[in-house]
Amino acid sequence: MEGIVILMINTCDKVVLITGASSGIGAATAKLLARKCMTVVLVARREDRLKELTAEICKIGGKASFIPADLTLAEDRRRVQDSVIKRYEHIDVLVNNAGIGYYGYAAQMPWRTALDLVQLNIEALVQLTLMFLPQMQKHGSGHIINISSIAGGLPNQGIALYGASKAFVDAFTTSLYRELKGTSVHASTVRPGAVTTEFFDTAQLVSSGGRRTPGEGGAVTPDKVACCIYKLLDHPRRVAYVPRIMALSPLLEVLFGWAIDLIGPVLLKRQKPEVAVVQAQPVPVIEGKCR
Repeated sequence: MEGIVILMINTCDKVVLITGASSGIGAATAKLLARKCMTVVLVARREDRLKELTAEICKIGGKASFIPADLTLAEDRRRVQDSVIKRYEHIDVLVNNAGIGYYGYAAQMPWRTALDLVQLNIEALVQLTLMFLPQMQKHGSGHIINISSIAGGLPNQGIALYGASKAFVDAFTTSLYRELKGTSVHASTVRPGAVTTEFFDTAQLVSSGGRRTPGEGGAVTPDKVACCIYKLLDHPRRVAYVPRIMALSPLLEVLFGWAIDLIGPVLLKRQKPEVAVVQAQPVPVIEGKCR
């Protein structure tokens, strides 16, 4: 493929399934891995975004297909599995990136929002993992990369359910890593700090009063997280932080939890509410491809 630089022979022609691929970390990862000679399968709710990204990847000589799906629905997850197996027989890498956030008082969180968060951040991640892990083991190789957050180790005000969902991802992936240790199938967690994606806007829209999530100012780019994911494929390990300095974040709770107890509630209370309305749109599940 002209213009494509291949740095790692062992990743060439791998099939990678990426959820939450229509923007942010998912889209950046799809473009990077496609440039590295991998076939990417893009899953997200927004079909128009998936079409655009697939066309962009194909234009540079990459290989991509897309499956619009609402992963909060179990039937859509099964549809994704059936479509992928029918076309590719198996996948080599699963990147569980899809997720939503909420910033605001837990008592003001609508149940529908809470349920969507649990179904996407936890249930979808677990079901997709359990769908594809046995196939990876049967094939004799594979890698599951779950996108978590430093919030999983910092149960702060305003992110009670979101932080808990990421703590689950951390524990689940760590257990998988230890179960798979010594085999050719790997499990890794990526724990970014703040990332410059639509996540902040989405979190504001679904939050009580439209509060902005703190931390946007020091956010890293999605490309940095994508680069981390790519490196994990060459050097698998249990956990990777983006940026690396975030590896110190677990110490914040241990050493300064008492200060967070005092300051955190004040920060949440000082957020200026804005009016925001979110309307969910029905999404069809149709497989698409570029080649």
